[in-house]
Amino acid sequence: MTDTAQFVSAASDLLGDRGFSTDPEIVTPWLTDWRGRYTGRAIAMASPADTAEVAALVKLCSEHRIAIVPQGGNSGMSGGATPDKNGSAIILSLRRMNTIRAKSAEQKLVTCDAGVILQDLHEAAEKQGLRFPLTLGGKGSATVGGLISTNAGGTQVLRHGTMRAQVAGLEVVLPDGEVLDTLTPLKKDNRGFDLKQMFIGSEGTMGVVTAATLYLADAVADRAVLWVGLDKIEDADALLKLSQKWRGDSLEGFEVIPHRCLTAVLDYLPDARSPLSGEHNWYSLIELVARTDEQEQLQSWAEDLLEKGFELGLIKDATIAANDSQAEQFWLLRDSISPAERAIGPAMQHDISVPVDDMAGFIAHAVPTVERQFSGTQAVAFGHLGDGNVHFHVLAPSKVTPGEWEEYEGKKISSFVHDLVTQWKGSISAEHGIGQMKRDELGRLGNPVALSLLRRVKQALDPNDLLNPGKLIPPSIAE
Repeated sequence: MTDTAQFVSAASDLLGDRGFSTDPEIVTPWLTDWRGRYTGRAIAMASPADTAEVAALVKLCSEHRIAIVPQGGNSGMSGGATPDKNGSAIILSLRRMNTIRAKSAEQKLVTCDAGVILQDLHEAAEKQGLRFPLTLGGKGSATVGGLISTNAGGTQVLRHGTMRAQVAGLEVVLPDGEVLDTLTPLKKDNRGFDLKQMFIGSEGTMGVVTAATLYLADAVADRAVLWVGLDKIEDADALLKLSQKWRGDSLEGFEVIPHRCLTAVLDYLPDARSPLSGEHNWYSLIELVARTDEQEQLQSWAEDLLEKGFELGLIKDATIAANDSQAEQFWLLRDSISPAERAIGPAMQHDISVPVDDMAGFIAHAVPTVERQFSGTQAVAFGHLGDGNVHFHVLAPSKVTPGEWEEYEGKKISSFVHDLVTQWKGSISAEHGIGQMKRDELGRLGNPVALSLLRRVKQALDPNDLLNPGKLIPPSIAE
């Protein structure tokens, strides 16, 4: 038997038919990323039932020098959970590990397996009268482990922070099969490095996250969701600052949407309607929240904010959602931008950040600059203005060949956008991760000292490069 065959036999014995499969019908659907940009090959798919099985499998892979591609809901945006084309790796799916191990309403904590789906976590927290304060469009498929591995953001970062801020403790299987257990949350712990932070955002290259202890927040008793029409992005920035000054402790989200994006969504969703009767260059979607003891004041908070915005000449028109159903309709318009764009045709999608105070200026500069440089394209920027993070998409000219355009002209566009972001002292990946999509760009533009540290940590923990090879960490020039 070849070494690979010996591994397959040993892994099959370890995990059984349900936990290990080489059947193409089972493996193939998970070989392509959510966006459809990357398709790889794999020896098999492993689906362990618990941490002990993950540890035993990782140790077996280490012994046989078999690479591992950890995978959660396969909803990532940068190809970080897709194997390469050489077929020498296994996919390690954590989806079977979906148990919520413990909940404490008093301490506002939950401990759960890495395969727990975000929406299920939301529902479990709600039953305790609490909530997990991170959400995103893919909440029905994204898993806790994937969210941790990519340090996901979402629409509530403005008030609650990224996934990094939600993690109280981790359980991680290291590249040699040992298990690091930091699940017990301690308010104070001064025994050296905060080791769990090394694995948050590491995209499965340093270890396999198998469980987490997460912070929960008080449930929201009520919310006011506002849809605001604006002339220019600078007005949105001024309105954000006004909102933070006026009701900063209740400001849950502040999104910006250009009219181009709203038009695309209205064409895409058959029953969708614009919240305002007139058209505006920009829109802001604002959410204010209140505790039970604040409910009676919430409506007046929203109305006072709009009144002040009108007085300052920032707002041209606005409406407040009449009920929760209408509030969800407002958010659906925001969450449908990406699928609406995909229906139009090819686009280069960039998840970027610059300092919050500079974001409006960056958008005003970058959109026309990119369109002048690449004739026939349309650039749009939308998303989390309050976090200094927008999704900067460049739509292809009409009648281009999908696939071919992205491979040639699209790559030039992305390099140009990333150069602009770097000039503005920003990041080429705000919340979607580096994966394989942006690894070379990180190598080209990243801080040399920071990249050297990343490589040294990776080499120390995973000297044989078996965990998610080819992702996140650019090779050195010597390599």
